[in-house]
Amino acid sequence: MLFVLLVGAIPIMSDLLSDAIVDEQLKELPGWERVKDSLQKEFTFDSFPSAIAFAVRLAFESETVDHHPDIMIQYKRVQLTYSTHSAGGLTQKDIDGARIANQVVS
Repeated sequence: MLFVLLVGAIPIMSDLLSDAIVDEQLKELPGWERVKDSLQKEFTFDSFPSAIAFAVRLAFESETVDHHPDIMIQYKRVQLTYSTHSAGGLTQKDIDGARIANQVVS
């Protein structure tokens, strides 16, 4: 038995996004910016424990979708960077990751 997967015009989650698509998606992601081949945003919290709690909650959410940001914690600030390294740039996974981060913080 032979199974064939036809992809055609259906975007695959790991396909690189065009600049136009990234720019359009960023309009719906307040505070996020494109930095070269990544998306970045810095979150500021009231305390160090709050910053760590956010990073931990995001880690668990990221694990469920198997796509993880780079996380830099500096006291009450958490900087997130999303990029699909295996694809060499931005994919839908990164846009979705930014959305998840925004949901986790709210």
